[in-house]
Amino acid sequence: MRPYQHKVQYYETDQMKVVHHSNYIRWFEEARIDYMEQLGMPYEDMEKNGIISPVISVEAEYLRMVKFGDTVVIEAKIKEYNGIKLTIGYSVVDESTGMVHCRGITRHCFLNEKGRPVSLKRECPQYHEMFLKGLEA
Repeated sequence: MRPYQHKVQYYETDQMKVVHHSNYIRWFEEARIDYMEQLGMPYEDMEKNGIISPVISVEAEYLRMVKFGDTVVIEAKIKEYNGIKLTIGYSVVDESTGMVHCRGITRHCFLNEKGRPVSLKRECPQYHEMFLKGLEA
C-alpha cells in the first residue's frame, strides 16, 4: 500500500505559516478514502450499497510543526476491525526528512441508510473480507 501524499497549501496555515491543527483531521480523512480505494472498495461504492461509516471518535498527537510548502505522506493502516467497528491509525511523515510530525486514530462504525448498525460480515461480506485483508497487511 502506498501512503497518501499531500502538499501543504497556504490556506491550511496560520499567520506563522504553520498548519492549523484541524487540517490533520482532514488529512486523515483524505488518507482513509485513498486507503479504501487501494483496498479495492471506494467509499462512494459503499454509500451506493447503502452503507455509511461515520467517525465516532478521533485522536491526534501533534509532534512537530508542518509548514506551508512542505509535502507530507500520510500512512493509514487498519488497527482494529470486528465487522461492526473499525479503527484506523495514521502517521503524518515529512516526505523529505522522514520524520513523523503527527500520529492519530479514527474510530468508525457501519450504519445502513436508516442509521442502524450493520454487521459487514453478515450483510456485506465483500467489504468484510476487504477490511480483514487490510487488517492482516
